[in-house]
Amino acid sequence: MLTRLPTLVVEKPWGRTDIPSDFGDFGDRRIGEIWFANPDGDDAPIMVKFLFTSERLSIQVHPDDQAAQAAGFPRGKEECWLVLNADEGAELGVGLTAETTRGKLYDAALDGSIVDMIDWRQAAVNDFVYNRAGTIHAIGGGLTVVEVQQNVDCTYRLYDYGRPRELHLDAGLKVSTPGPVHDPRDTVVDPETSRMLVDGPHFYLAQLASPIDTALLGRASGELTFVPLSAGCSVAGETVALGEAVLLTYAAQIELGNGARALLTWPA
Repeated sequence: MLTRLPTLVVEKPWGRTDIPSDFGDFGDRRIGEIWFANPDGDDAPIMVKFLFTSERLSIQVHPDDQAAQAAGFPRGKEECWLVLNADEGAELGVGLTAETTRGKLYDAALDGSIVDMIDWRQAAVNDFVYNRAGTIHAIGGGLTVVEVQQNVDCTYRLYDYGRPRELHLDAGLKVSTPGPVHDPRDTVVDPETSRMLVDGPHFYLAQLASPIDTALLGRASGELTFVPLSAGCSVAGETVALGEAVLLTYAAQIELGNGARALLTWPA
């Protein structure tokens, strides 16, 4: 048995009008995010979304579990990105290029020079980046990214390119790592190979490719979220298309056709 998750389509000023038709026909609307709504709402531990960017998103940071709970949130926020499409020159901002102080970061956020302190990395298709809590980060323009994250609405914006949204400098800088960040999970993913991408501590994430690694599927337990990244995906004989996500209980029901690819994630 599977549960198809409703999609939440979010327009953003930095979104795109050329969303792949698999996700729907949005006319000339500028779509930035497509979320999959878990029926457990805020109690669900994991969220999956697709991001479509035409320009840089805000520079931001997320707290860990302890800091988030102290601020009244149910959990912190760690997240990861898998790049599905990248225009020439597209970048991901992950950490800083050099160690600094929170005082200098505060001043740089106010005058905009924080942009030049970010470690902007060239982004290419199949790049995978894990953002630990405390990592100052930003997604650049010209990207299609699938993001898997702890499910909490807790983002501290440090700089937003003059967009009229609230910044959270005191709270954000308090939880920030004021220097370079390189996570050992960062990698380039072979789209034709099944592998674990995240092995806890907050969630598990596997890429599935045909033929499926049955030993990897055997590790999956609890409520599973299955997200196709191509055509040729099905669960219990039902087709699940790119642009959809489903909940299921038994990973053995997943089937992938030749050349098909998907993500499977579950709580730690």
